Amino acid sequence: MSDQFSGTKDVADNLAFSLDNLNSYLESACPEVEKINSYKQFKGGQSNPTYLLTAESQKYVLRRKPPGKLLKSAHAVDREYKVITALEHTPVPTPKTYHLCENPEIIGTDFYIMEYCDGVIYWDPVASEASIERRKGIFDQLNFGISALHAQDYKKLGLEDFGKEGNYIERQISRWSKQYFDSETEVIDSMHQLIDWLPARTPEQKYTSIVHGDYRLDNVVMTDDDKNMAMLDWELSTIGDPLADFGYHCLLWHIGNIDDEASKNLGIHTEKEYLDLYLSRTKMELESEWDFYIIFSLFKVAGICQGILGRVRDGTAASDFAIQMGKRAKMFADLGWEKAKKIS
Repeated sequence: MSDQFSGTKDVADNLAFSLDNLNSYLESACPEVEKINSYKQFKGGQSNPTYLLTAESQKYVLRRKPPGKLLKSAHAVDREYKVITALEHTPVPTPKTYHLCENPEIIGTDFYIMEYCDGVIYWDPVASEASIERRKGIFDQLNFGISALHAQDYKKLGLEDFGKEGNYIERQISRWSKQYFDSETEVIDSMHQLIDWLPARTPEQKYTSIVHGDYRLDNVVMTDDDKNMAMLDWELSTIGDPLADFGYHCLLWHIGNIDDEASKNLGIHTEKEYLDLYLSRTKMELESEWDFYIIFSLFKVAGICQGILGRVRDGTAASDFAIQMGKRAKMFADLGWEKAKKIS
């Protein structure tokens, strides 16, 4: 699995750009970045094409909007850059940022450049690449990352305009419903049912924080000794409900049908242990809303997958894996609706 996603490959023809243009621009716009001698495309990632830039003595990462027709508000590299930059001097592990370019004439679309973190990415959701003895430590670090993020005072970081304070889930339901309908390639009945079911059962938002929006093990770079080096892929980040963000993060136990016994056999926390660890770190309280957060998160990931399938249809998907990802939309929606019917 890791060979399919990790490392780099030759740049796809439709995602290539001129190094001469990039270097000419950076020479005056960001002289801190050395002259780029070559570049490759990272294999992983379905949304914003990501490149490894190699200079004389350093490497960098460039993330850009994909070319072509895009959904409104999607692929917001400017938002990624803003939140990563704001978090640089906090306990939240993030890469150093260098420059944001919002002039599409340079390489064809907006882009930003950040530090290359040379570490380990565990592509399997339960870190099967590591020994069983190491996995609980890996998950502890994963938990630390999202707990640290949700503990930050976004106003003190200058992110008070990064998103609206209230009604996060209501706005998310509206956003992902619209993305689903804009990207619909076939009618998924369970998705339509969830779109009708969720609004009337949304709990009151008790907390407000920066939310990552897509926090998973494969969006984290770790050191060789399993320390959290950098959280990646901030495209969906905003100001919102941290418990909803954490619920999305905990889909692993539901999608993988990992009960307490399976968790023990895998060497990872049970869902309750992991949730309790998060609540102890953030000092938050959770009542009876957990089932809703899981159902909402399954709806959200179904919307994300349908959006990927829509980009395949429109010719803007960034990897061959996109078709497989997109076809999972129905599976996630079906699972969410099955859970919803049990608590209706």
